[in-house]
Amino acid sequence: MFLEINELNGIAILFGGLLYMLYGGMYYSILLGKKKEAGSQGPFKYMFSVVTAFISSFLVSILINAAGVENFIEGTVTGLMIGLLISLVYIKNSLFGLLTKKSCIIAIGDHFVIFTLLGMLHGFMN
Repeated sequence: MFLEINELNGIAILFGGLLYMLYGGMYYSILLGKKKEAGSQGPFKYMFSVVTAFISSFLVSILINAAGVENFIEGTVTGLMIGLLISLVYIKNSLFGLLTKKSCIIAIGDHFVIFTLLGMLHGFMN
């Protein structure tokens, strides 16, 4: 089974990238808004975040398409599964001391929500 790029919904990928950026901006502004930036990488981290948002939306679109998702509910379940998989990686890294418990919880919450939202969006627009 080969995936044709023209089978993907470009509008959904664009909206998904914008949704990811909007959600990330709100999520981290609320959680980290009062925290001073330590070791700031300047504008690079923002540019990387934008690229990551669109790549994530593109990859979710591929998964939604490959899984044959046809509606909002199936998209939601697929997004939750993606969020769960990513969360398991964070938990494993936390167990080995690579993340603090607080950082792990913040990352898990972020990824569960955004990938569920992306799954909903792509499922709805598929």
